[in-house]
Amino acid sequence: MRDARPDGTGAQDARPGGAELPDGRPPVRVREALDLLRLPRLRALAGCAALLGLTTVSDAFVYLLLQRRAGVGEQWFTLLPLGTAVVFLLLAVPLGALADRIGRRTVFLAGHVGLLTAYGLLLWAPATPALTPVVLALHGTFYAATDGVLPAALAGLVPEQLRATGLAIVGTSQALARFCCSLGFGAAWTVWGDGPALAGSAIGLLCCATVAALVLRPAGGTR
Repeated sequence: MRDARPDGTGAQDARPGGAELPDGRPPVRVREALDLLRLPRLRALAGCAALLGLTTVSDAFVYLLLQRRAGVGEQWFTLLPLGTAVVFLLLAVPLGALADRIGRRTVFLAGHVGLLTAYGLLLWAPATPALTPVVLALHGTFYAATDGVLPAALAGLVPEQLRATGLAIVGTSQALARFCCSLGFGAAWTVWGDGPALAGSAIGLLCCATVAALVLRPAGGTR
């Protein structure tokens, strides 16, 4: 027996096929999701996220490099991710507020500049006790400046009912790119060593960040 609505119509007859979300909105079709790729700014954002992801070294490799460069003892190695997490927790809200004030593109790209600085320190800085906290601070700042800003930048580009779908598209492109980067970086480390592998990633990140800065230039007053 069908549940009756106040107007006397059956709930299953709300739309063809009887499909309806709990809040009354029609479900998103695959075609509607794919149509998002026709939005130029969404394509640009997804492309830049993937491009930068191709040169973003996996956290595990960053911590291994830091252990080698700074001589971090094995008993302290498992605490390195905690340092990144603490910095992220401290800076995520302030950097999010800053992005709303001065522009999300600026903060997003600044986060990658911080990551590039961390790569440079791992390549050329002397092995001093200060190297570990500085690199972890830059690493955490990178995540604080990008993890929340990217979804916020996307929110204004797609219709409200498709925001989760748009975020999934951008997130998937970024995650796939970072996966490919991990494979490539691991192979380069095996063949040429950790220094040349990181130097290649740093050069690639610099080039990709420059391209992203040009592609993501504000259009029509948006930031």
